[in-house]
Amino acid sequence: MNRHTTFVHLTDLHIGNPAVEDDHLWSDTAATLRTILGEVKTITPTPDFILVSGDLTNRGDVGSYDLLKAILDEAGIEVPMFFALGNHDSRPGFYQGMLGRSEDLDAPYFHDALVGCIHLIVLDSSAPNKIGGTIEPEQFAWLKERLDAHPDLSKLIMVHHAPALDEDNTSMEWESISCADTLDLREMLAGYDVLGIISGHIHHDRVSIWDGIPVVVGIGQHTAMDPLYLHEGLRMVSGASFAIGTIRPSGLTISFVPQPSERRELNRMTYGEMSEVLRRYENAALAAE
Repeated sequence: MNRHTTFVHLTDLHIGNPAVEDDHLWSDTAATLRTILGEVKTITPTPDFILVSGDLTNRGDVGSYDLLKAILDEAGIEVPMFFALGNHDSRPGFYQGMLGRSEDLDAPYFHDALVGCIHLIVLDSSAPNKIGGTIEPEQFAWLKERLDAHPDLSKLIMVHHAPALDEDNTSMEWESISCADTLDLREMLAGYDVLGIISGHIHHDRVSIWDGIPVVVGIGQHTAMDPLYLHEGLRMVSGASFAIGTIRPSGLTISFVPQPSERRELNRMTYGEMSEVLRRYENAALAAE
């Protein structure tokens, strides 16, 4: 590496279609995204690329992706931008609204690229009617192949759901990649030069060292999860942030850029109520089979 590589990490944009009423959209996410993109344009030197780690929209409909694309085009940021999909996204909506694609609409969206002297690998942990994340066998097969590509370059991985930190606690799989897939991912990444894993989903800034790999999660731009309440359940408050990443020969640095907020409560849910939500998702998944 002959220079620093810099990037911006955005996550959990939760853009909503203004033509559709949404009781689960608790902030003006379009305004927040416009503000943050304005701040991104002031970063000097200009970042090499932008990562957007999922939950691009709140409902996954094509109209929401149309609005997201319009906001991004309006911002006029001329650096490569890479997307992952989250549980609030839909593959058909993303393909049609963001990429103008009309075939293979249910296929997972995984891809890789060479950017800023690193090898970026993007996985798709989204699954229909599921809050937690999964990685299909076809993605693991592809990942193994891509990890062996460009052996002279460090890898940076983006995926919406972070790996499970407690790999035997299946009751918390709603907040991560499933425990089984986490174990498979850990085994597959062993021995490779992975700078870090960039994720979202849990709506609070968090950095973990997972089997020697830094895992960086961002608040996002919809609501902020209150870490002081996690012993009882989920308390959502107003708040947003993005992050600036710097890759040096010594490794990865992340600087969080929180947005001004009074941390006003927007919603709260006990873990018992969360279990009911999970049951509804499970029933919907069974009905769809």
